[in-house]
Amino acid sequence: MTRSRHLKVAGLILLMLVLLTAGALRFLSHLPCPAEGVAFTQGRRAFMRLKNRVGAPKPEDFDERVTLEALLSPGEDRGRWSESRAGRVEGYVVEVVEGGMEAANCFSHRERDLHIHVAARPEAPRGEWVVLEVTPRARRWAAERGADWSAAALRRELTGRRCRFEGWLLFDREHAGESENLAPGARGNWRATAWELHPVTAIEVLR
Repeated sequence: MTRSRHLKVAGLILLMLVLLTAGALRFLSHLPCPAEGVAFTQGRRAFMRLKNRVGAPKPEDFDERVTLEALLSPGEDRGRWSESRAGRVEGYVVEVVEGGMEAANCFSHRERDLHIHVAARPEAPRGEWVVLEVTPRARRWAAERGADWSAAALRRELTGRRCRFEGWLLFDREHAGESENLAPGARGNWRATAWELHPVTAIEVLR
């Protein structure tokens, strides 16, 4: 077989793999997504279940040391908090953006997390942001209680305003290397810390 023939065959195989993957993702996006998302190891499944928690924390679940200022405190912070605890933060919402397709949501195009970027001041740069996330499950849970946590509603009601949030603590290890606390001064940093409130379970506009 000639070199050009080899390249054509390889190109066809690659095209078939791309089409099969796209078809599989479309199929998965129409099935109920389990709490462990699409994960193939025990550790990854446990991490996805943390991301997809549903329900408000009890009063005893809150770590009262958690504040926006504490989360923003510089330094190695991998073990600073516990993922079994919840926290409350108050700050200004810089922006509300839709996250990408990810394993936690079975790579669904329609069911995606919302990122609420919170800082001590409305004009804070990326390196001073704390990331809070509203998951599709949290959005449905809020809707059952009469709250609209859609992207449009949260963007309209929260952007530029000082708000109080409650939620479960999560260390997003997938983005730890893009945080100022763990990679000080790195060019691609877009957050202060990899610790998040994820999922958010309460939102209150203060002013």
